[in-house]
Amino acid sequence: MRFFAVLGWLLAFLAQPATAATSPELLSLEQQLASLVAGKSGEYGIAALDIHSGKTVSINGDVAFPMASTVKLAVAAAYLTQVDYGRRTLDQSIGGRSAYSLLEAMLVRSDNHATDVLIRNLGGPKTVQQWISWHGLSGISVDRTISQLLGDRRDLRDPRDSSTPLAMIQLLKKIETGNVLKPQSRSFLQGMMARCITGSNRMRALLPAGTRVEHKTGTLTGLTDDVGFITLPDGRRIAVAIFARGGSDRPRGIAEAARAIYDGFRASFRYPFATAYSGQ
Repeated sequence: MRFFAVLGWLLAFLAQPATAATSPELLSLEQQLASLVAGKSGEYGIAALDIHSGKTVSINGDVAFPMASTVKLAVAAAYLTQVDYGRRTLDQSIGGRSAYSLLEAMLVRSDNHATDVLIRNLGGPKTVQQWISWHGLSGISVDRTISQLLGDRRDLRDPRDSSTPLAMIQLLKKIETGNVLKPQSRSFLQGMMARCITGSNRMRALLPAGTRVEHKTGTLTGLTDDVGFITLPDGRRIAVAIFARGGSDRPRGIAEAARAIYDGFRASFRYPFATAYSGQ
């Protein structure tokens, strides 16, 4: 019996998809990022994906990090899916405020109370997790409300409310191209992400002036996250997830990694018909 149990475990293990490797065209970028994080005192998880070509780079891409407030993207997507199906609206009152104002507060100012009001209205964290699972996403775990997360004893290696960088860029890809949201809801979500006022010293800090960035930050004591989209000058869209825990000056590390990703993807691929992929 033990033999068959071990055999079953082995077959299940072998059936698991392999961790996505960095695309050959981006190996130099991977080396640059590896060198960058090696010089930092904290632990970094980085993944970036060219949504048009599918080319990917990652450093510790399959290591789980706390999502902190980056989970708010999943909360927003779950609510907007309900809007798309006519079960909820942006105008409806929830706890004395419109859903629109709650989503705006959650995404633009990272308001924790607004987030928990929306989570409760949806049916709790399990409903957000069900949305994630329904869309075939793995490597993301939503287990607690924001108030519960902040009230619990802090453990930056707790598997609850965590995501791997590779899982997060798959969520971003789903939002962008996966028919997860109708065009109007997708534009609403990304428009709010473009207005995000938190983390100006992170992903956006070292990018060229005028670069379009749609992102969501996450912060806990000892943890700094930033995830979202960077649009290159030729219109290509790069989904980016950068998590950093421990050490010091994490925002600077995120800013440097984002700039390396911008330069690396811009240099590695040239499309002859860039105007056909404008990122609109």
